[in-house]
Amino acid sequence: MLMAAGGTGGHLFPALAVCDELRARAVRRGPWDSGCTIQFLGTTRDLDSRVVERAGFPFSPVTGAGLKGVKGWRKVESLALLPQSAWQACAVLRRFRPNIVVGMGGYIAGPAVLAAALSGIPTLLIEPNTVPGLTNRILRWFVRLAAVGFEETASFYGAKARVTGHPVRKAFFSVPPKMHAAPFTVLVFGGSQGSSAINQCIMGALPYFRPAVLPVRLIHQTGQRDYEVVRQAYATHGVEGDIHPFIDNMPEAFARADLIVCRSGATTVAELAAAGRAALLIPLPGSADEHQLHNARALERVGGARVIEQRELSPGRLAQEVAELLNSGEQLAEMERRVRSLARPDAAERIADLIEQLALGGQVSMLPPR
Repeated sequence: MLMAAGGTGGHLFPALAVCDELRARAVRRGPWDSGCTIQFLGTTRDLDSRVVERAGFPFSPVTGAGLKGVKGWRKVESLALLPQSAWQACAVLRRFRPNIVVGMGGYIAGPAVLAAALSGIPTLLIEPNTVPGLTNRILRWFVRLAAVGFEETASFYGAKARVTGHPVRKAFFSVPPKMHAAPFTVLVFGGSQGSSAINQCIMGALPYFRPAVLPVRLIHQTGQRDYEVVRQAYATHGVEGDIHPFIDNMPEAFARADLIVCRSGATTVAELAAAGRAALLIPLPGSADEHQLHNARALERVGGARVIEQRELSPGRLAQEVAELLNSGEQLAEMERRVRSLARPDAAERIADLIEQLALGGQVSMLPPR
């Protein structure tokens, strides 16, 4: 299998959850089963190679850049990279000769999945968002099947859609319930690369989080760019915090948290559901087709999260929402119960089933919505 995924943790970690399931199946079947040989295709960002190789899978980088939301000269530069991306992806296809190609969306998946489909190689899309991005909307005409995370997304893919849920690393399902009592712990992150807007807002809100005002400890993933300035702000205001440019063990950070302040990418939303953690969601404005806002509203509708759009975000508003939630243990517990109702513990297994059936040329079953 060639797995085309990369650029962000939101693409990488769900792909790894599926690959881990395929690898585990080979172990369970014993030495007579050769299992699934997996090759990753990702971006040239350090995050991709570091995360994939640490998980034990071979990795090939492809040069490229996204097109959605890019304007002016940057869009010209991105378009100019498309031939190079396609050539590199085709070179990996020729060398690896996969039985199936799986794409997680984004500009890396596009050339690999399209080339495979045109060559007659079975293809599968994993669509995590409620509203598909540009690449997956184009690829829907070419792929064999699409594994979608939300029932409302199935209409984009018609008969090709299979509602599987969103694959999440198993460690998130093992996060235990939290007894909410002071001092509280709030986890803050803005995706694998951090969010300057969230970082700036948290720094402005630090006076509200001093021990004399609100007994809270923050775990803060800043991204590499803002790490030093955020760390200095905490020290200046005398606020206790575990501050990291990147958190390797995110399930452990979820386990410590009473409340999570974060973006609303599809992977983050699925991890919140798996762990059963209440969240204050700040969708990334201008994300492809506003998919983060749609994801956040989906959690808000079931009562599992609150949403603050970035244009309405301020340090005072953020601190007020955090304090209100932390001071109501019953409300937090109800939000946790509601968000956990969206979890799909078998999503990786269901997607692995589809991969095996497509790769082996068998009949693909119609998986009913859950």
